[in-house]
Amino acid sequence: FFKIFFYSFRIGRNRNIFHLMQFQRILDDPSPPQPGEEKLAALTAGGRVEWAQARQAYFSSGKNKASLDAIERAAFFVALDEEAHCYNPEDEASLSLYGKALLHGNCYNRWFDKSFTLISFKNGQLGLNTEHAWADAPIIGHLWEFVVGTDTFHLGYTETGHCLGKPNSTLAPPQRLQWDIPEQAVIERSYQVARALADDVELCCFQFLPFGKGLIKKCRTSPDAFVQIALQLAHFRDKGKFCLTYEASMTRMFREGRTETVRSCTSESTAFVQAMMEGSHMKADLQDLFRKAAQKHQNMYRLAMTGAGIDRHLFCLYLVSKYLGVSSPFLAEVLSEPWRLSTSQIPQSQIRMFDPDQYPNHLGAGGGFGPVADDGYGVSYMIAGENTIFFHVSSKFSSSETNAQRFGNHIRQALLDIAGLFQVPKADR
Repeated sequence: FFKIFFYSFRIGRNRNIFHLMQFQRILDDPSPPQPGEEKLAALTAGGRVEWAQARQAYFSSGKNKASLDAIERAAFFVALDEEAHCYNPEDEASLSLYGKALLHGNCYNRWFDKSFTLISFKNGQLGLNTEHAWADAPIIGHLWEFVVGTDTFHLGYTETGHCLGKPNSTLAPPQRLQWDIPEQAVIERSYQVARALADDVELCCFQFLPFGKGLIKKCRTSPDAFVQIALQLAHFRDKGKFCLTYEASMTRMFREGRTETVRSCTSESTAFVQAMMEGSHMKADLQDLFRKAAQKHQNMYRLAMTGAGIDRHLFCLYLVSKYLGVSSPFLAEVLSEPWRLSTSQIPQSQIRMFDPDQYPNHLGAGGGFGPVADDGYGVSYMIAGENTIFFHVSSKFSSSETNAQRFGNHIRQALLDIAGLFQVPKADR
């Protein structure tokens, strides 16, 4: 049983110790949830139409509106989770369970509409669940690096694990939000929808330890191109075919720029993969095919970053066609093909508050997302320094074509096989 109730509070200037005091006051509250309060956040996890209708019917006036306004005016949401999760390198499954808990929790202990939910597990481990509309992964990665660096290397704790500073006992206590929810069936329906979606997601997270960007650079190629080509090889081994592949590229050199798409399944990468699968090519020929594929990928990434991609232009044409009421068979065909392999690299060490080689246990593992297509994969990765790469691989249990654990194993082997083409001595890695 997870006791959930909602609070609103302000903090003073000495933020860390005041946080501690206010959270302790919340934890010490023995009162049970109000009717409908325990699973209230499930409304943000179900259908958007149903949530909009419920807002209009039950949250447009009175105490419900006041409480909902308090949540929506807040910068972010905090969840004090009664479960305990952590990453134990000796138990690789622990990272997948950690990621799964952050991705959706129990479907009613995250407020999915907020910019992000800061999740604190019972054992003190932290993580984020982020809503994607307002920002892309590098923004959250930047924020998280700052939080981890500041918490560990600037704020610190006492020997007993408490926040430094002297609490102010006169600070106003947290205010319990009040609700009056006569119709709870709509909450339960949203919860059941969310539960079905969450139970269908398979997430495989792992730390690839044989090498990182240090060895890849010795192969004289871009680390991102190296990983993307490895993903193409892994996908072909997994499914026996190629597919439309999405890689997110940042366009932040433009004002209000967000992302562009790199279509990383190219004729050059498929030529390399096919040659690897045939098994009869000389190593020098495979190296040449790989370099051509890597050069093509790097060029496409540069084009996407500088506004010369195609997918955002196609999307704008789609919007204009809808506005004008013009039917376009071309756009209908191009935009209907699913991204069965959706990928994203999460940048690391954006602000360099600490040296990851000196403090490897303070590295974040990056983040992940669900598959875009029902029969596809979602893959995010973080090239975390010279010697390691984190991967988050997702798929759906309901698809007979995909298996996140299996695909993760193919990714590991593809990385090793490509590195083996260049025979970098272990002493030089």
